[in-house]
Amino acid sequence: MHDLLIKNGTVFDGTGTQSQTVDIAVSNGFITAIGHDLGPSQTSLDAKGHIVTPGFIDLHTHYDGQVSWDETLQPSVNHGVTTAVMGNCGVGFAPCRTEDRDKLIRLMEGVEDIPGTALHEGINWQWESFPEYLDALDAQPRTINIAAMIPHDPLRVYAMGDRAVFNQPATQDEIATMEALVRDAMDAGAIGLSTGRSDFHKSSDGAWTPGSEAGKDELEGLARAVAASGHGVLQAVNDFDMVRPGETFETEFALMEAFFRAGKGRPGSMSLMERDFAPDDWKNIISNTEALNADGLDISFQVAPRAIGAINGLNCTFHPIMAFPSYLSIADLTLAERVKRLKDPTFKAQLLSERPIQLAGNDSPVPPLVDMMIATFPQLSEKIFPMNRHEGSVDYEPTSESSIAGLARDAGVSVWEMAYDLLLEDDGKALFYFPVYNYTNMNYDNVLTMMQHPKALPGLSDGGAHVGTICDASFPTYLLAHWTRDRLKRGKLGIELARAVQMLTADAADYLGLSDRGRIEVGQKADLNIINYEGLSLGVPVMVQDLPAGGQRLLQPVEGYMATFVNGEQVISNDQLTAARPGRLVRSGVDT
Repeated sequence: MHDLLIKNGTVFDGTGTQSQTVDIAVSNGFITAIGHDLGPSQTSLDAKGHIVTPGFIDLHTHYDGQVSWDETLQPSVNHGVTTAVMGNCGVGFAPCRTEDRDKLIRLMEGVEDIPGTALHEGINWQWESFPEYLDALDAQPRTINIAAMIPHDPLRVYAMGDRAVFNQPATQDEIATMEALVRDAMDAGAIGLSTGRSDFHKSSDGAWTPGSEAGKDELEGLARAVAASGHGVLQAVNDFDMVRPGETFETEFALMEAFFRAGKGRPGSMSLMERDFAPDDWKNIISNTEALNADGLDISFQVAPRAIGAINGLNCTFHPIMAFPSYLSIADLTLAERVKRLKDPTFKAQLLSERPIQLAGNDSPVPPLVDMMIATFPQLSEKIFPMNRHEGSVDYEPTSESSIAGLARDAGVSVWEMAYDLLLEDDGKALFYFPVYNYTNMNYDNVLTMMQHPKALPGLSDGGAHVGTICDASFPTYLLAHWTRDRLKRGKLGIELARAVQMLTADAADYLGLSDRGRIEVGQKADLNIINYEGLSLGVPVMVQDLPAGGQRLLQPVEGYMATFVNGEQVISNDQLTAARPGRLVRSGVDT
């Protein structure tokens, strides 16, 4: 007698091969039989007309704080994710001494746009060391499985104290301390180590992230410690911004080469995206990395299936008129009060007669990129698009005609006036979509090239982060719906469904060394999705206030998930959460 029988589904097993219509039997959280006439079961689901896939693995999330207070791990669980990796970009909350908690909260608040008030109230701090952090997570129930990187920034703060946040070079003793901490973390089950080198990452105090200025010796020491464990991966986010004196793409890539070479064969990954201000960098990253792989390294690319886009609105972290003096005078009012003032024709005329002021600075959490975007808004408005809530869906690959600039031309008004008026729609809840990265040529042709690379891994969703600006935890759903279905209907190139499923499942599992998931095979964990493929759709994000201390975040409605199973228990039923909390901590070296 099986615990569960999934019958008549179109099964994509994660290997990239074509689908089969077979039944799947599950007992004790594992797949126990695949085929036909598998015998009786306690529970049976008819998946006829639906596709069945392994559960998706999200390699790049930031639930590091949220996991300590939230059992549901929305929104990732709503998009077929059954295993999520957190601790990316070098930011996180362990190891951490009591006196450093506020430092790490300000860092996460600035880098990942998670309200500090929510983190202060929500995190239970049942740990100091990273092994204690994993034990605390292991003791809590949740919907999905989680794995944790040990992040560079908390390591640096723990080993160096205040010197870490003033961008001081680490001494040899401090590097040795960090190496020992990494070895302890890997022994306890860390899935790997992450570092971040983005000059757009700042704490809420406006300070650069501790690890962003780390030198070659420090990076090599961290990688050596991971290599010594014999398991785990190395992850790096690098903008290759070339803003430091004497820095070039080559000098920065040389640091990444030293980091990965010191890992002595451990798999690694780097972020890969197209940037308007350096449109060929992604090609250079690929060619340089291919040369390293040809020399024996194993480095993959974390790619996004759509633009890395900022969502703007009066109720979001950023919007186009936020730097105008008149708006700043009402910025602390409630949304309803701001909308009332903004609808006053006299107030509107006054604001539009002004010039925006600079918001970023040494003591400001606002990244310099925001000032740049506001200053160049008339040009950028060619690729900023209203997200029409009344149509109920989002076009993430739009044309210039539907941009704010295009609408302004049609209406015969300035782009500032058009943006002003659009922000007031839907009682001030209207949203704009600004594809910051991956949309230089106003299409996804280059994104397709990145995703088709044999070392491409779907990533960069930032689930749990940028809660007032980004809503990209829907990446797995978008990869399936847009790239294997909708884009082809537009007559454009896409990705085969079997290959897309493989990228989200087996490829991610193999990269992490997780041999017990990612495929529909006998003996694998019963992490499974049953999906209404033709009905799979994403709605317009909405702002909800469900974080601790009244904090708000963007969530995106989704339809099409008939069922999601984690360790054999159903956590999603017809797009809604169930009461089951079967998710567990994945410990590298134990579960790999």
